[in-house]
Amino acid sequence: MIRVLIADDQPLVRRGLALILAPDPGIEVVGEAADGAEAVGLAQELRPDVVVMDIRMPVLDGVAATARLAEVRPATRVLALSTFDMDEYVVAALRAGACGFLPKDVSPEELIAAVRTVHTGEAAVAPRLLTRLLSTYVRTAPREPRPAPGEEPPDLQLARGLDNAAIAAELDISVSTVKNHLTAVFGKLGVRDRAQAVIAAYETGLVEAERRSG
Repeated sequence: MIRVLIADDQPLVRRGLALILAPDPGIEVVGEAADGAEAVGLAQELRPDVVVMDIRMPVLDGVAATARLAEVRPATRVLALSTFDMDEYVVAALRAGACGFLPKDVSPEELIAAVRTVHTGEAAVAPRLLTRLLSTYVRTAPREPRPAPGEEPPDLQLARGLDNAAIAAELDISVSTVKNHLTAVFGKLGVRDRAQAVIAAYETGLVEAERRSG
């Protein structure tokens, strides 16, 4: 059972999210918060597995609340939501410690899937947002020619947005081996999860976004 806390300053949105999540037999909505400060307090009291966190809230916004949760309740994963899917919001939330970011126009099925994904420790970023990030946060080109996809080490494949199963399939190794390698990569980069690792990889020029003409 995944224990979920919902944080949003709009009562109707909180109720709507609860109505989407609560019927799932694997999810229990344990509380609702109207601002970031209340979310942090309730998270310490209720010890949820996942906080579905709105970015723009009074008292303490979602980014600041996420950063505080990363300090006081690191076992709780944050899935950030926002009506505004601007790049600066996405990056700020991920850097603060969020394990995922979704726009509020996602389907109920996508929301439930994202909650399950971040609960397992994986990152959940809406594909359109991730694609835009990979195109935006590029600083320098790689110093060496890029290897063929099947020859890339797991950290480069991670930076291309591949999940563990896809990386394992391309390299013909087990998923557990991929997880062990990526754990070491996260430690070296000083990041919490694959979403932050992707941003770090692109900002440092480890990989560069593919560009298409036309």
